[in-house]
Formats: sequence, C-alpha cells, structure tokens
Amino acid sequence: MVKEVFESIEDYEKSLEERIQSGSMGYRKMFDLTGKVAIVTGATGGLGGPIALGLADFGCDVVVVGRRLEVLEKLKESIEKLGQRALAVKCDITSEEDVANLVNRTVEEFGRIDILVNCAGINIPKPAEEYPLEDWNKVMDANVTGVFLVCREVGKVMVKQNGGKIINVSSVRSSYGMPKNYIAYCSSKAAVNMITKQLACEWAKYNILVNAIAPTVIATPLTAHIMKDPELSKTMKSRILLGRWGYPDDLIGAVVFFASDASNFVTGQILYIDGGVTSWA
Repeated sequence: MVKEVFESIEDYEKSLEERIQSGSMGYRKMFDLTGKVAIVTGATGGLGGPIALGLADFGCDVVVVGRRLEVLEKLKESIEKLGQRALAVKCDITSEEDVANLVNRTVEEFGRIDILVNCAGINIPKPAEEYPLEDWNKVMDANVTGVFLVCREVGKVMVKQNGGKIINVSSVRSSYGMPKNYIAYCSSKAAVNMITKQLACEWAKYNILVNAIAPTVIATPLTAHIMKDPELSKTMKSRILLGRWGYPDDLIGAVVFFASDASNFVTGQILYIDGGVTSWA
C-alpha cells in the first residue's frame, strides 16, 4: 500500500500507473502488522486475550497487560507459539507508577510502541437510585482514568516516534441506555468516546490516529449476568438484528483494521460492532 503524501492528482496517478506496470498494487499487505509492537491492556479478560492473539496472528509482537500474571504468562506462551515475541506485564492501569513502568519496560524490550489497545474495563451493575459512590468510583477509575493514563504515557512515546495507532474499547452503551443497573458503565463508556475524539484532535499533528470500537453484548464473563437474566437476555437479544450474541472473534477484524495501514486516513471514529443494534431506535 502506498503511504506517501502526494503533491498533486497527477503524482498519485503516476504512482498508480507504476504499480500497475510492476504487477503489484501493494494492497495485499495493508493489513500486515509484521514488525509492529502492540500493548493490549485487560489481556486477562474475555476480550483482551483474543485481541492480543489476533494481533499476533497478523504479525505483531504483543505486550499483554493485566492484574493476573499467571494468566498473562500463559497468553505470552500462546503468542510465542504463533511465532511472535511477547512480554507479560502485571499492571494496575489506575496507578501512574504502574503505567509508567509498563511503558518503560515495553520500550526497553522492543524499542517502540506502534499500537495500543485499551481493553481493560469493569462493570458493577446496581440500580441508579442505590448506586454507591464507592462502586461508581471503581468503575470510573478502571474505565475512564485507566484509559486516560495509559493513553497519556503511551502517547508520549508515540509523539517522539511521530506516529502510532490507539484503539479504545467502548460500547454501544456509550450512546444507548440499558433498562436497568448500568448508570456507571454507560457513563464511563461515553467518556471513553470523548477521550477518543479529543485525543484524535490533539494528536493528529503527530500522526497518532485514535479510534474506538463499540461492541454490543459480547459473550464473556463480564456479560454473563445478562445472559443469566431471562427477561434482560430476551430484551437485549431482541435488539440485535443478526439474532445472536457477539463473540470475541467478531472484534478482531475491526481492531486489525484500526491497527494497520488500512486505516491511515481514519481517526476520531467510533465503530459499532453490534449486529445491527444501533441501526434502529
């Protein structure tokens, strides 16, 4: 894929003709992540692990991040079986010291950071009228403050490099409410969307592209309470046009797109991966 910026339409057309004559347009490699280095937070969760493996399958070296080191080490081994380098780092993303250590270790090991996927997040479902401030703060710390801190520290490296890709994991609940118990989660994911857009605005001049994916219900331990609630499960699935829950593999293509050269003219976007939920009100 051609990456240079053309001064004129004529320059672009000349390049196009040269590629035609060479017998290769170069597009087949636009999703290739060979030689790239990614950090995936929340890698011990139901989404982060598969996303880390998906990036590795496309040629990326991956730093897997979470609170449970034994789980991270197993994931590291799986990535290495795919032929890629990996590093497991135990980290509390709400701790400035831990996040700084994560970034330093990554740069020491790999020399750069090309991709960041902010996948860490929690939900504590309780009725809004009874929601404890303590639980509100826990959700906001993990889902908002943690995303900001990791973006900030990784962003410093990407600014020096003059380039990078950041993918935040949001949710359809950033724009659409839930029948019950989601006041903190929905609010936190709305904040993730705004972090995404604001960083895209501030960092475009450094060639740092910032986007988010916003899934509907993906079958993971985090959403098990929905599937176990007959009434809520029926309501939620009825909104999905494709008639099924999502699975972690449904997110890989979008993450690879945002991480790769295929998205080099895309920033500040929220991509809904929702089986059609947001297509109707």
